[in-house]
Amino acid sequence: MSGTFTEHKVVLVPEGLAGERVDTAIARMFGLSRTRAADLVSGGHVQLDGAGVAKSDRVHAGGMLDVTIPATSDPLEVVPEIVEGIKIIHDDESIVVIDKPVGVAVHPSPGWSGPTVVGHLAGAGFRIATSGASERQGIVQRLDVGTSGVMVICKSEVAYSRLKNAFRRRTVDKTYHALVQGHPDPLEGTIDAPIARHPKADYKFTVRADGRHSVTHYETLEAHRFASLLEIKLETGRTHQIRVHMAALKHPCAGDLTYGADPVLAKRIELERQWLHAVRLGFEHPDSGEYVEFESPYPADLQRALDIIREIH
Repeated sequence: MSGTFTEHKVVLVPEGLAGERVDTAIARMFGLSRTRAADLVSGGHVQLDGAGVAKSDRVHAGGMLDVTIPATSDPLEVVPEIVEGIKIIHDDESIVVIDKPVGVAVHPSPGWSGPTVVGHLAGAGFRIATSGASERQGIVQRLDVGTSGVMVICKSEVAYSRLKNAFRRRTVDKTYHALVQGHPDPLEGTIDAPIARHPKADYKFTVRADGRHSVTHYETLEAHRFASLLEIKLETGRTHQIRVHMAALKHPCAGDLTYGADPVLAKRIELERQWLHAVRLGFEHPDSGEYVEFESPYPADLQRALDIIREIH
């Protein structure tokens, strides 16, 4: 079974990662945890320009990285484990609202052996709704591994059903902040562009006429010399939607090397992932029907990057 889920990727090293360790480069380019990347190298699953490498070897611009990511024995098994950094914002009989840190997936998936939200909740003794596929029970929304912020998980079947429908009907208010390169023109607007899986890279998405309907609203909060801080509201919730839409505008999220961000700027502002954070989530509580809203402050790495951007004149 595991062979079905093995992934094979060949990519060229971008200029901004020149001089980085092999395991660091792989972690950043593929959104893997540093530990997982190091394991791949020591397991002989990585080649640089056709030759084997050690994890402390350095990559060079234009070098060809050939990476095979074998599946774990059961890539969809939920492993209960406490994950450092996950904060519980709210907990009641029906829902639990968390602040998800970077480097944590929402649920197990092929090619990911790092920590998960579902695994943490199981390890912490939370009883989660059994609706949904076994590895994603109670999950009504997702955040990328490299995206942090507020999200809700359902504990009761009724809550799962009602919130799943609320997300489907787009009555949930999803607000993100993103630091993007340059200055979007106009300063506020709506991006209505269909998104499909990238034809040449299965881990990426792109704007394509035959894609799924996707709508993103943005507003500029701060404009600085090299980047702008945006408030973004999602009308739809496609995978990588904000990252794809901002890249399509030629204003990718700072640090988002997968979608064309400048690696030199990322290094300058000490950013090791895309600057994207789910700051607010509002919805009608599945039990009371009362409107509730939850917030998450910027984590330290994003705050530091923003502070550096604010000081560059």
